[in-house]
Amino acid sequence: MKISTKGLYAVRFMLNLAEHGGDKLVSLKEVSEAESVSKKYLEQIVPNLVSAQLVKSVRGAAGGYRLARPASDITVLDVLAVTEGTLAPVSCLACEDDFDCSQPNICIEIDVWRGLDRLIKDYLSGITLQDILDKASSVASDCYSI
Repeated sequence: MKISTKGLYAVRFMLNLAEHGGDKLVSLKEVSEAESVSKKYLEQIVPNLVSAQLVKSVRGAAGGYRLARPASDITVLDVLAVTEGTLAPVSCLACEDDFDCSQPNICIEIDVWRGLDRLIKDYLSGITLQDILDKASSVASDCYSI
């Protein structure tokens, strides 16, 4: 499993919105400049986040984007599930959550891959955007308290 740049930039985009309090409308241009990500690339990512109801968009001159829910209610798994499709470590697990191996004699290690899949999902679903912001804030304040 490898997270694509699309997934990484989607997380960055969401964190940028969260940094703005989640309520303030932020333009793609602002995020593009702040995160050093091409505006065109963000234009490809954001509609999927809107469709997944993670982001709300407002059109017009004063429009922009904001989080659809509080940062404490959006996990990294929520974001990556939209951009990556599946985070399954092997393709046979990508089909469905309750995969029933039809060839147990050939794939005797399926429980290893199921376990890894569970670990990945549990880990990423346990980290919210707010958790990341809180940790970054804590690290920044530790650096300045020397």
